[in-house]
Amino acid sequence: MTQDTTAKRNVLVLVAAQAVLGAQMPMIFTIAGLAGQSLAPNACWATLPISLTVIGSMLTATPISAFMQRHGRRAGFVLGALGGAIGAAIGAYGLLTGSFLLFCLGGLFTGIYMSAQGFYRFAAADTASESFRPKAISWVMAGGLLSAILGPQLVKATAEAMVVPFLATYLSVIVLNLLGAFLFLGLSIPKPKAPALGAPQGRSRAELIRTPTIAVAMICATVSYALMNLVMTSSPLAVVGCGFETADAANVVSAHVLAMYAPSFFTGHLIARFGVERVIALGLLILAGSGAVAMAGVALENFYIALILLGLGWNFGFIGATTLLTSAQRPEERGRLQGLNDLILFGGVSVASFSSGGLMNCAGGSVETGWQLVNMAMLPFLVLAGGALIWLWARPREMRG
Repeated sequence: MTQDTTAKRNVLVLVAAQAVLGAQMPMIFTIAGLAGQSLAPNACWATLPISLTVIGSMLTATPISAFMQRHGRRAGFVLGALGGAIGAAIGAYGLLTGSFLLFCLGGLFTGIYMSAQGFYRFAAADTASESFRPKAISWVMAGGLLSAILGPQLVKATAEAMVVPFLATYLSVIVLNLLGAFLFLGLSIPKPKAPALGAPQGRSRAELIRTPTIAVAMICATVSYALMNLVMTSSPLAVVGCGFETADAANVVSAHVLAMYAPSFFTGHLIARFGVERVIALGLLILAGSGAVAMAGVALENFYIALILLGLGWNFGFIGATTLLTSAQRPEERGRLQGLNDLILFGGVSVASFSSGGLMNCAGGSVETGWQLVNMAMLPFLVLAGGALIWLWARPREMRG
């Protein structure tokens, strides 16, 4: 009981951080492609700043995990917020001077925050009992519901507030990071103890990645997150390119992010009742439905429905895969496994993000064709994740690892 009292207090802190600090991610994903399109020497590079944010997350996932293993979650999360503030400051200066290079560099530094935010879900599980763990993870993810409201509203309020478009948006991101860092003063997660001489070291990275449960969890998490990023990155470009307003693009992203996090209030209950594999499978099916709706037309309602389904599918697939991963880890492997997982995860997301701009702007002869190609690209990866999940299901439980 005492354990879950502490865990619930930590969850409240992490929910607040997800809401306040997390608001910068829908803000950046809404405007970075549009700003990049105006600064880039070639339209094919419009989403490069977003891609570099994801690459920054990939490059810093393992170092931040190791830093948290040594200095604790609080120090790691404050470091992430400072990285977000620096990234926004460089991005703002890039906008002010019209430098695409500086704007991209700012995106790379923003990846430090994005990487740290990815560990909120693991931090929620650190002090939770086994029965409370799925709920703790899903409740922290539910904090993104507030960020889905706050972020796009700040975009609408700040996008044209200064002479240089989007400059005020990036300045507001700096403020969010500096204020949000103080939330972690309320976090109470003990620093991991240094392993005693002769203590179990756990499995190596090679052994971990060969463990069936861990391998399938990583595949499903990476596919869910990468496909969500692939489509979301291009959606503002597609909405505006099809004749709608920047405010419409912000509203579509807002609906998407709401759908990403709203189910988190009951995702943990669904996992506890129906099993984690079934919830992941449901997420993959919903992602496929999102692609089908997007390919059916480019009316505004198509964008809304497709992006809402994209958010729902991500929620079930990603939270389910995270729960599956944490069920297979040992305490001494926590930092090693989580860093490895997020390195692979953000590696896949980086490829998806970079591919998104190329498919959208350069692979087709029109905005509509580019948008079709973006959504068609989902299919092989959904087949991969679905096949991996079926393979795990077919194995005897004692051979899953």
